[in-house]
Amino acid sequence: MKNQNLYNYILGIADNSLILGQRMGELTGHGPSLETDIACTNISLDLFGQVRSYYQYAAKIAGDKRTEDDIAMLRKEREYVNVLLVEQPNTDFAYTIARQFLFDVYHFMFLTELQKSRDVTLSAIATKSIKEVSYHQRFSSDWIKRLGDGTEKSKSKIQNAIDSLWTYTDELFHQVEADKVMVGENIGVDVTQLKDNYYQRVNAILTEAMLEVPESKWFQKGGKEGVHTEHLGYLLSDLQYMQRAYPNMDW
Repeated sequence: MKNQNLYNYILGIADNSLILGQRMGELTGHGPSLETDIACTNISLDLFGQVRSYYQYAAKIAGDKRTEDDIAMLRKEREYVNVLLVEQPNTDFAYTIARQFLFDVYHFMFLTELQKSRDVTLSAIATKSIKEVSYHQRFSSDWIKRLGDGTEKSKSKIQNAIDSLWTYTDELFHQVEADKVMVGENIGVDVTQLKDNYYQRVNAILTEAMLEVPESKWFQKGGKEGVHTEHLGYLLSDLQYMQRAYPNMDW
């Protein structure tokens, strides 16, 4: 492949949205209210729309006759390079919102910088996607505040979710080789420079929501190298079923 690093870099961005989109899609018909159900489904659709653009570009770079569907659906678990945060299950609505919030703050900051990329395709995708992600961030942030400053039960549930998912946040700012190369070529985003601002923004929302900021300094990582939690395998079995059961089918 002519530009393996660019290909890998695109997967590192796209896989996050693919896996989170699948998680949010699992909520269709299961939201706590009709309005929230539709909102979560729309977030899922937004993320899938974004990954189509990324995977189409990745397929073009690969130049080996694979399609966007092949790249999205037919890789093995260790070939996905999403962060561990987005593959965590929908334990309850609080976990769903906490996971979305912790990723949305990062995602918005990341796309803001990706718009400056020297790669015009990535820049264009970021410019289009950031409008949707701005809404995602507002939606999840508002729910953090509602649950945190709500009833004793809602406050307890969202605090537990934040405490549990906090361990996966540091990986957002971990760089693999493709990240470093793309940053050096002014194509990629130096996520290490986003870390301090990210935690400042997250902490401000948590404080406003009357929640405690976790003090844990122990973090998990591995997703960006293809080492995942047990949850991804089950997710992929659902995501890939139709494509593997009926190869090359026409939709």
